[in-house]
Amino acid sequence: MSDSITRNEFLRRSAAAATGFGIIASSHSAAGQQRSRNLGVGLIGCGNRGRSLLRSMMALPELTFPAVCDTDADNADTAARIITDRGLSKPQTYTNGPEDFRRLLDRPDLDAVVIASPWHWHTPMAVAAMEAGKYAGVEVPAAITLDECWRLVETHEKTGTPCMMLENWSFRRDNLAVLNMIRQGLLGDIVHCHCAHSHDCIDHWFFSPEGEIRWGGQYLLWRNADQYPTHSLGPVLSWMDIGCGDYFDYMTSTATRSSSINDYFSREFGADHPNARRSYAQGDIVTSVVRTRLGSTVVINYDMQLPRPYDNRWMIQGTRGIYNEQRNSVYLTGVSPAYHEWEPFGPYQEKYEHAWWREIRENPPSDGHGGTDYLELKMFFEAVRRGDQTPIDVYDSVTMSAIIPLSEQSIATGSSPVRFPDFTRGAWKRRKPSFAVDN
Repeated sequence: MSDSITRNEFLRRSAAAATGFGIIASSHSAAGQQRSRNLGVGLIGCGNRGRSLLRSMMALPELTFPAVCDTDADNADTAARIITDRGLSKPQTYTNGPEDFRRLLDRPDLDAVVIASPWHWHTPMAVAAMEAGKYAGVEVPAAITLDECWRLVETHEKTGTPCMMLENWSFRRDNLAVLNMIRQGLLGDIVHCHCAHSHDCIDHWFFSPEGEIRWGGQYLLWRNADQYPTHSLGPVLSWMDIGCGDYFDYMTSTATRSSSINDYFSREFGADHPNARRSYAQGDIVTSVVRTRLGSTVVINYDMQLPRPYDNRWMIQGTRGIYNEQRNSVYLTGVSPAYHEWEPFGPYQEKYEHAWWREIRENPPSDGHGGTDYLELKMFFEAVRRGDQTPIDVYDSVTMSAIIPLSEQSIATGSSPVRFPDFTRGAWKRRKPSFAVDN
């Protein structure tokens, strides 16, 4: 898809998303329709992430791939070859500009689309998919403005068509075992959580290894926010019953100065390199603190520019125990063998293994984040086949995504508190937990 985005273009597209795109709503909802035949899947965005998702999808049974779309014809052709190399029919490719995804959505042989385009296209494409009656599986984040968050919610409520942000870390084996432990009361009442996306992305994602800025890197020039919060929050929503018994109330965000990008380019390419002399709005570390309606707290860190190994730094703490992902350890009062000493998490992961992983662990796919992408897509398409709601619904999707604009707002106003919109319109008080309920 289009791999550049300026601030003006971003604002223009955000305004367009808020006012609609002229797509005529389907006369019937995609939800509620049981499908016994093979499912037709369209892929929108055939770059590296799109092709990775495609390979994971192809490990699933009873899927067909009639159409793929990308503004780069080579990307679309590469995706088509992946499909034909598996002995499946060659898909039609849609490569006639950034709006050609709309022709793909007109196809009657598609039940769902998977969207792996640059961020500023996620909401427009997901909205168009729902209005065309296609289940939307959209890469992270689902939205990057509050207007886009509301647009997704309102379109889902108008059409009845589900939209799921493909937040794969919600489906990790360890995170689902922790969820089982929490639901069985081992950690007591949950009070606090820390989470982070700690991943040095300067030399391969924001910029190419040769030093050229990529579409994601362009946001660093003019936006100071937690740009990528959903991998942090993926498991946290279900751990803390956010949206189904509790909800985010308000948050504050603070950013450090921006130093790392200039230092990287000076070190690797010399002080005269254009990217070494640029001014970047994005701080190196963003720390957000969220308080929930019931008085729990969540600390969220954005950490994607400084040199460091990857980790998520999950820590979930309750009245009877604590889990720490970095230590790969737990401590449970009255259960752990030594007073105030950590014990290994491994035995607990085995004992509290989630049913989803018990089903696939005998032969888990090796690619797609160790099988996590496969499981995420498996559960998404099972919902499509049943005509049910998806495991992560549109309300969960926008709750995670809204951290981006809210953190930007708080940082810009001196780390002042900002209220969290209630995208459920009060339904969080009545909704029961539904994600990964292990029977």
